[in-house]
Amino acid sequence: MSPVRSIAALAAGLLLTAPALAQTTVTRSETVATGKTVRLAIVPNLKKDCSAGPMPEIRVSGAPKNGSLITKVGKIKTPASYRCPGKDAAVQAVFYQSKAGFTGSDEVTVDVKDSDGTIQTQNIKITVDAAKKDAPAKSATEL
Repeated sequence: MSPVRSIAALAAGLLLTAPALAQTTVTRSETVATGKTVRLAIVPNLKKDCSAGPMPEIRVSGAPKNGSLITKVGKIKTPASYRCPGKDAAVQAVFYQSKAGFTGSDEVTVDVKDSDGTIQTQNIKITVDAAKKDAPAKSATEL
C-alpha cells in the first residue's frame, strides 16, 4: 500500500471513529391567533449542573413564510418544573407573529445551542387560527 493510501485510510478511520456532535431534532406544533405573538422557544444560560454558562444561541435556519420572528434577551427565574427550579437565569427567546389577517399553516426551523454546547434543531409547525382565544396573561412578547 502506498504512503498516500495509508494516510488516506488512517484519516478516513479517524473520521469514522470521531465522536458525533450532540445534535437532536424535535418537531412540535403551536397554535396562535392571527396577528398575535407567541413565544416559540426560551433557552436559559444554565448548564446541566445548574451553574451559569455562556448565553445560548438561537439561529433561524428556516424562516416563516407568513409571519416574522423576533428574538429577545432577558432574565427569568426558572419555574418549579424546570430541571434547575427557582434559578435566576439569562435567556434567549424567539417569538412568532403572523402577517395581519393571515390564517393557515406556517413553519419555522431554529437551531438552539445551549450553554453546554448541545445543539437541538426545532422544527415548529404553526397553525394560525382566527378563532384562537388568547389567555388573559402577560404581554405577548414578555419573557
